[in-house]
Amino acid sequence: MTGTAGVDVDRGSEGPATGHSRAASGKVPSRRPAPQRRVSLIKGEKHVREGEPGRSMLAVDEPLLAARAHRPSDLIRFLAGLAGIVALFLVARFAISTTTGLENDISVNAHRIPSVMSTIAALVSSVAVLAVPLAFAVERLIKRDGLRVADGVLASVLSYGVSLGVDWYVAAGAPMAIRDALTQLPPGGGQTLTDPVHGYLAPVIAYMTAVGMSSRPRWRVALWVVVVLSGLTELVSGYTTLLSLILTVLIGWSVAYGTLYAIGSPNIRPTGQHLLIGLRKVGFAPAGAVRAPDAPGGTRRYYVQQQDGPELDVHIIDREQQASGFFYRAWRRLRLRSVAVRRSPQSLRQALEQEALIAYAAAASGAVSPQLVATSELGPDAAILVYEKISGPTLDELADEEITDQVMASLWESVGALHERRIAHRRLTGESMLVVDGKTGCLVNLSGGDIAAGDLALRIDVAQLVTTFALRVGPERTVAVANRVLGADKVAAALPLLQPVGMSRSTRVDLKRLTKERKAAAQALALEQVAAGERTQAQAEEDIAAAGEDLLSRIRGQILQIAPEAPMAPAKLERLKPKTLIMVIALTFAAYLALTTIQPAQLKLSHMNWVWAAVALAAAAASYGAAAMSLTGFVPERLPFGRTVAAQLAGSFVKLVAPAAIGGIALNTRYLQKAGIRSGQAVASVGASQLAGLGGHLLLLFSFGLITGTQTSGDLGASRAVIIGVLTAAVLALVVAAVAPLRRFVVTRVRSLFFGVVPRMLDLMQTPRKLITGFGGILLLTLSFTACLNASIQAFGGTLSFSVVAVVFLTANAAGSAIPTPGGIGPVEIALIGALTVAGVSPTVATPAVFLYRLLTFWLPVLPGWIAYNVLQRKNAL
Repeated sequence: MTGTAGVDVDRGSEGPATGHSRAASGKVPSRRPAPQRRVSLIKGEKHVREGEPGRSMLAVDEPLLAARAHRPSDLIRFLAGLAGIVALFLVARFAISTTTGLENDISVNAHRIPSVMSTIAALVSSVAVLAVPLAFAVERLIKRDGLRVADGVLASVLSYGVSLGVDWYVAAGAPMAIRDALTQLPPGGGQTLTDPVHGYLAPVIAYMTAVGMSSRPRWRVALWVVVVLSGLTELVSGYTTLLSLILTVLIGWSVAYGTLYAIGSPNIRPTGQHLLIGLRKVGFAPAGAVRAPDAPGGTRRYYVQQQDGPELDVHIIDREQQASGFFYRAWRRLRLRSVAVRRSPQSLRQALEQEALIAYAAAASGAVSPQLVATSELGPDAAILVYEKISGPTLDELADEEITDQVMASLWESVGALHERRIAHRRLTGESMLVVDGKTGCLVNLSGGDIAAGDLALRIDVAQLVTTFALRVGPERTVAVANRVLGADKVAAALPLLQPVGMSRSTRVDLKRLTKERKAAAQALALEQVAAGERTQAQAEEDIAAAGEDLLSRIRGQILQIAPEAPMAPAKLERLKPKTLIMVIALTFAAYLALTTIQPAQLKLSHMNWVWAAVALAAAAASYGAAAMSLTGFVPERLPFGRTVAAQLAGSFVKLVAPAAIGGIALNTRYLQKAGIRSGQAVASVGASQLAGLGGHLLLLFSFGLITGTQTSGDLGASRAVIIGVLTAAVLALVVAAVAPLRRFVVTRVRSLFFGVVPRMLDLMQTPRKLITGFGGILLLTLSFTACLNASIQAFGGTLSFSVVAVVFLTANAAGSAIPTPGGIGPVEIALIGALTVAGVSPTVATPAVFLYRLLTFWLPVLPGWIAYNVLQRKNAL
């Protein structure tokens, strides 16, 4: 959607037009003080009128800006307020002596204040605390700023509701220590406790915070004075406590910022009309402007036509643009070393000076880049940088055949010129390079660069540009041109930096997309060739594996051809790897759940039969040998059995951070690849194992169901368990088939997982011993888990036939695992307890039995699994 607006401009107020811009003449034209302007909104179009006749309208073609913006700073303040509230409740709960001492000190000193003064202060504050916000609202409405007032009213209403909720919690459910810290009996012998949160102060604080008074210091000071005065009078008079006042301020503050982030703050970004006014102030004579595509980082750009002079490319940086992408930048700074990521400027002035300095330094280096001709602030919240406009398509807009060696060499020469002056660009993606006249490259978007850059930053530039070109024209031509312009030493020095984590976000996305496209095309071609008899299955798998090689590996291969002595070890760009972070989170999460869900009182250890518990432990341990058998049986190649058992034990740790099926598939595939099995064959083997496991699961469910049906003899509980099990499996299958997104997800996963499974199974048919091992492992695995659950039930005095326990396990485990929580935590326990209860086991027995079963099969193997995972990684087996 595009809006058109006009600006009345006095062409005679600055003298006759000279036909030269500031850039052309090198001088700043004489300027008279600008006459007062009046802004009005008419049918969605903005007109800025000056108070003198003889104006003409200047149009700005631009999309309408969003009315509101969600600022990350508001979210951070909201979270900080919540943390403060939690900390205050902890202080009230555990620092009993400190809070009591503060209250006693305040009570003793309050008697020294004359009662007349307290009465007058209370009267004045109670009136002013409502009158001042009301007066401010009237003043804002008169100035047509009712939107902020509405935000403040909404925040105050929500704050009042939160205050009532906290009051109810403290009065009804909070520990006595918190109640004593936040409330007290009022003076005069009243029996009703004071409110933990002031019902009128919290809304006032929320209101004054939400309306945004940072630019109105007088009103801000007046409101805070009356709020502080009101709080002090309540504190001195004994109608509140110190912690209650602090809680009131935190609630009002947090609710205000939470409201602002949820609904968005009024957008204060300058429009194209403000831009034209700002350009006139720095000596330009604009005739119109068109909104251009945003620069990386969200910087807005406008192409400005002058009355007589070259066209300008104007960049606007503002506080909203600085706030965009805050959390992504914060994560990159946390994850990567400081040399691998550029620090963001802290203020608008710093951002302006940094971009201007980079632009001037780039021009002085001799690199082909736009010339910066002027800078200026555009009010308190924005600034502009005026460049000479250079016309030409970006590299992303060119067809692959239009990216010639001459174009690439020109861009490499400009990058080399920057690097000679120790200037790093840091954004060498396709959108940051223009091609002028089809042969000359021009570097743009220099705002993210660095001066006095270190060697690592310069090498990252080379790695990024090599990857950008290779995505379009392939690694062979890219490395050849880079070698011809920069030399083999500089190209080889970038080899350790060819890793996705050091690339820009768009490049990482393109690398993943290219790998998927190449692999999908190779799979389709391989299927056609195998079906036509042109290639064998093994040859097709080799082609697919070669196509799946990522682009960065192919670039490394080309660099090694020109510089065989190039360093191969990847540079350490990460200070915090995702694997490390996931491991810490997983262990913390596991410890929390173990402490909160597995409670000794629920396990009833004093009533547990330790012999049956030992049987359950042995059955749980046997499951890892069975899992190793089920994997090795579907791999024609020889696998060391001990190491395969260790890999299955490592899967116990992986299940903490991923659903059991997905984590096990990924880990087993990785294990087979490290064992020397080609990628396609590894996936096919794991797929064959999963497919056989699914068939075995259904077959065992049917078999044990038949056995249970012949043994129940009218036992309605066991019969009901079997019926519920069959119906649950049927319902799950119907849901997957009926819901299109689920159906597509399952079909896609199954198709990619089981590609090549049938040929793999045909290979296994030649070795019956392998098939017996595989299917025997599947049977033994189910029997081990069933025996563990049955022994856990026996350990707490329950009795149930083995076949019924098997039906319960097969049904409930499948139903619980259908909800993709890590390791099935929560749903599996609920499903098992429910199924055992339906089968006739008392809940007082079913609950501790399930907890013991999950302790032995899920929680207890976590630490050994973590050890096995790290040992296998050190041995390069994972």
